[in-house]
Amino acid sequence: MTTATTGRSADRAGRADRKARAGSGAGSGAARKPATMAQALNRAMRDAMAEDPSVHVLGEDVGTLGGVFRVTDGLTAEFGEDRCTDTPLAEAGILGTAVGMAMYGLRPVVEMQFDAFAYPAFEQLLSHVAKMRNRTRGAMPLPITIRVPYGGGIGGVEHHSDSSEAYYMATPGLHVVTPATVADAYGMLRAAIASDDPVVFLEPKRLYWSKADWSPEEPETVEPVGRARVRRTGTSATLITYGPSVPVCLEAAEAAREEGWELEVVDLRSLVPFDDETVCASVRRTGRAVVVHESSGFGGPGGEIAARITERCFHHLEAPVLRVAGFDIPYPPPMLERHHLPGVDRVLDAVARLQWESEWTERPEAFGGTDTPERGGR
Repeated sequence: MTTATTGRSADRAGRADRKARAGSGAGSGAARKPATMAQALNRAMRDAMAEDPSVHVLGEDVGTLGGVFRVTDGLTAEFGEDRCTDTPLAEAGILGTAVGMAMYGLRPVVEMQFDAFAYPAFEQLLSHVAKMRNRTRGAMPLPITIRVPYGGGIGGVEHHSDSSEAYYMATPGLHVVTPATVADAYGMLRAAIASDDPVVFLEPKRLYWSKADWSPEEPETVEPVGRARVRRTGTSATLITYGPSVPVCLEAAEAAREEGWELEVVDLRSLVPFDDETVCASVRRTGRAVVVHESSGFGGPGGEIAARITERCFHHLEAPVLRVAGFDIPYPPPMLERHHLPGVDRVLDAVARLQWESEWTERPEAFGGTDTPERGGR
């Protein structure tokens, strides 16, 4: 890349960051009204395309139809077929085309229609997208955003409900992010499109229609990519989660108050890069941690997260780090998915296993010296 091109990239990233952070200060006059995550994602692409003619959207049915989930609705009508392009049903070809576009200075935003549909494109992803910048010693970044609707909870059949984040996390050279709120959906997608590194942008399908008061003209401040956020403070244990499991953990934390637990909920937001600082600060405060995600438990993200916590917080832990995850099976039929997905009861069961009794045995004075330990470590 030339110095001029690098300068334009920095300017572009700065504009996206300012846009994502606008509206948080005094004097904001834009009206906030209910908006869905799908609408926020749509607005993020629309704003990026309006500001930068090098941004192109491509994928199956993204044009005339506006995408299966209508996330790209209206982009072709506004920017034309050359900027929002329907492609053949060939994921390897879609991503391979995006590699060429990025090498020639464009900023493609690729939609993989469903999570498991992206698997045919893995060769392009691993061999080229993730490695090009390193292969060229930094001379040729690939500013590709790969949008992947992922996860269950919508009654989808096999190949429509996978949580495939572990594959992307295990591939050096990729950034992997996933929003759980309307504000993050807009701000993080703007940041992903502006990035000169390839970003796998995982969109929780069952949160597409979640709503929040939001202003597209002056969107609220969000943390940058690479930073987690504490969604709920607590003192008893930390629930570490992301994407579609964030609302589940918030509901579980509210229900846990009946047991005397005050649970802290950390929304990772960014899986790669990983925010060790925020996660470990929370675990050191609470002394206990449960990792919650829809992906399979064996070889899943929770194992890596638990290892990082153990390495950095060992002397602060009052109990082993536990995981609540999807079962180690292919995704089940729609009628059975409620048993497969981590729910409030499974989260609370894990919290109950965090060795509260052993703490009472070692420090009975902390609980009033009673003969029977109270559940919840009160």
